[in-house]
Amino acid sequence: MSATSSAVQQDQGEQPGRIMSGEMAEQPAMLRRILQRGAPGIRAVAAEIAAKKPRFVLLTARGSSDNAALYAKYLLEIRLGLPCGLASMSTTTAYGARPDLRDVLVITVSQSGGSPDLVASTKAARAAGAITLAVTNNPDSPLAAVSEYSIDILAGPEKALPATKTYTASLLALYLFVDGLTAGDGPAAAEPLPGLAEQILARKDEVKSLASRYRFAERMVITSRGYGYPTAKEAALKLMETSYIPALSYSGADLLHGPLAMVDNISPVIAVVTDGRGGDALQPVLDRLRGRGADLFVVGPKAQVEAASTGFALPTAGVPEELQPILEILPLQMLAYEVTIARGQDPDAPRALAKVTETH
Repeated sequence: MSATSSAVQQDQGEQPGRIMSGEMAEQPAMLRRILQRGAPGIRAVAAEIAAKKPRFVLLTARGSSDNAALYAKYLLEIRLGLPCGLASMSTTTAYGARPDLRDVLVITVSQSGGSPDLVASTKAARAAGAITLAVTNNPDSPLAAVSEYSIDILAGPEKALPATKTYTASLLALYLFVDGLTAGDGPAAAEPLPGLAEQILARKDEVKSLASRYRFAERMVITSRGYGYPTAKEAALKLMETSYIPALSYSGADLLHGPLAMVDNISPVIAVVTDGRGGDALQPVLDRLRGRGADLFVVGPKAQVEAASTGFALPTAGVPEELQPILEILPLQMLAYEVTIARGQDPDAPRALAKVTETH
């Protein structure tokens, strides 16, 4: 067992999963804190950056933060019409490339703000003329120090190795930032989220029952489209790093271009069906999956769950499509936790992982 795993075990009193469970439970209060305390500062940063009129956006991140950055990409492209890309950091850190980034907004998302490649690439981007913004859970981090602007996601200390509350905090902070670029009414639209999150997290027994169905799964496929696609990627990451089940995430469109051939009636398929245009675009994929006899688990509106093998119905009525990912990931975090516990493993301290991953 690694020193990190030993320390976590000692801290949790040898109770597997206690820390991750507690941090998942903090999410409703954390969402309220961001809306009440964080929103004004986030919108002030957004107003300053909007005045600079960036012509392009590059998003930089790793791990769960990379999935949050992908969510921001959808927001920026759909709501603002700004072209966005996900940065390839090695072009700067390994190959020494120095692109012209004048008038480009570079957003770096990081829980810790301490990974050397994130810091180095952000510093290089600023030197190349970029407007740099750090979105991090550590406002005193090296990343925040090298960035022109920073946003504190206010998640509080996160001790479990799998990111849960920092992921949803990043989503809400990024939503408020993008909404602030257009001086929209985002805080009001997000107001129901804490209460809805409480409702979802209270359904532990329901998720525990679902987890027993997948305890012995050897592989999972997770799919979605639109705003739900980052949720599919994050759910796959959570399952792999906690339960060690190989979980493959695909856009529904990409799933039809080859990977569908591996789907059978044994390996479960989890579909994140957003209530909106993304869910509508996923319908042909769901039809093909049902036609192949797939064991289909749906996270989404009640009607979609009832048409699947099983699933978790979300309270999405009245929630804008772009905010639903903050709710969608919650039952999937719980599923990863419960499957891991059922398999006799500790979700707090996955093997071979560290909280701050120092890539270069």
